[in-house]
Amino acid sequence: MLDKSTDRPDLSRLLEMQRAAFEAERNPAKAVRDDRLYRLGHLVQEREAEFIAAIDADFGHRPRQQTQMAEIVTVRGAVRYARYYLKSWMKPERIPTGPHFWPARTRLVRQPLGVVGIVAPWNYPLALSLGPAVAAIAAGNRVMIKPSEMTPRFSALLADAIAAKFKPDEIAVVLGNADIGRAFTSLPFDHILFTGSTAVGREVAAAAARNLVPVTLELGGKSPAIIDPSADLAVTVKRIVNAKLFNAGQTCIAPDYLIVRREAEASVVAALVAAARAMYPAGTASPDLTSIVSDRHHARLRELLRDAESKGAEVVEAHPASSDTNDRRMGLAIVRKVTGDMRLMQEEIFGPLLPILAVDSASDAIGYVNANPHPLALYWFGEDAGARDKVLAETISGGVTVNDCMWHYAQEGAPFGGVGESGMGAYHGVHGFRTFSHARTVFYQSRWSLTRLFDPPYGRRFDRLMRIVRRI
Repeated sequence: MLDKSTDRPDLSRLLEMQRAAFEAERNPAKAVRDDRLYRLGHLVQEREAEFIAAIDADFGHRPRQQTQMAEIVTVRGAVRYARYYLKSWMKPERIPTGPHFWPARTRLVRQPLGVVGIVAPWNYPLALSLGPAVAAIAAGNRVMIKPSEMTPRFSALLADAIAAKFKPDEIAVVLGNADIGRAFTSLPFDHILFTGSTAVGREVAAAAARNLVPVTLELGGKSPAIIDPSADLAVTVKRIVNAKLFNAGQTCIAPDYLIVRREAEASVVAALVAAARAMYPAGTASPDLTSIVSDRHHARLRELLRDAESKGAEVVEAHPASSDTNDRRMGLAIVRKVTGDMRLMQEEIFGPLLPILAVDSASDAIGYVNANPHPLALYWFGEDAGARDKVLAETISGGVTVNDCMWHYAQEGAPFGGVGESGMGAYHGVHGFRTFSHARTVFYQSRWSLTRLFDPPYGRRFDRLMRIVRRI
């Protein structure tokens, strides 16, 4: 919906339209929610080839297989999961009632919040637009989505696809630049889910706070991968390289840096280089390697390397840079001898640069992780169960994958979210349903109730009853 005088979306009018539709149907039946979920899943199936082509064009190059794995299959799987469990999610939950209230009973009823605003990033534009929307729709809400301006072809296609399947008072896509994004997050939604950087997340939280809008922030940070001496190095490095170069490292839960024992560092570097060359034998010309999304982001990554080298780091490039200046594909760049004053140890990298931090003990590794903001993900590789459990017990992160990377995100039945600077709140499966619902306590009083014994006038009976209650 555009304001014809300015060609800017009339956000307030769109929100009012969705809110009016919600007021007319405050608690959609399961059949209504299921129909919306079906249409969303069918939309992804029907437009799959178009989505893949648009995302490929926006990135400059992204393999079809990566978009199918990370976006198409992810969203369709989330839809199937939600439709299968929707009836049980909507069912009132029995809550234990204290014996001194018997025979009364208590139930927890989950109600839709109203209108949910979703702000999606560019790195996985389909999955991070529609994944949260699945949860919001299952919970019975109306949805407005602001996709990234960094992927304009995809965003326009998504708007067209949604408009073909949904009325604007059901789901709507808002297009526009960063100014539109700021106006979007300033609206009085009933809930906002934002996926993006920590810096922008702070701005979103501040804007939402002015309207007392609750937020779910899916941010990022520096997710470590710890290689224990008990790890199978050949298997470990293949899995780390695969995760680091998937989508060219432009993934919020990609391993941001490695922590290895000092005596193993040289062996790890050599194994990483070998694994990267085996997976991408054509180097930066490989059709399986995704491009960096923009010239600005490509220049930023190169500047991170220059900054590190100027401060004493050693860069080992698994593949030589492309001679084609128009090609933004980058190979794996391993960075040794890193220090805390280097930008790539201070900022989320979001690219195929892999710093290695050499430590002398497991305690040093744990101490380094704990001395920095809580990461969105943590990875541990090894076979020593005691060492593994020590790291899990003594660190905090949004999620963990042991002996691989990123697969905890793919567990639809488990919550996905960060902690501290890596985010707040979670979604996926029933956890997303709960995020976008109000948990309403309903107490059903019985005609014959023990609570009447506590009514005035107070006296010895009251005191005796209180002594009993305190022992319960």
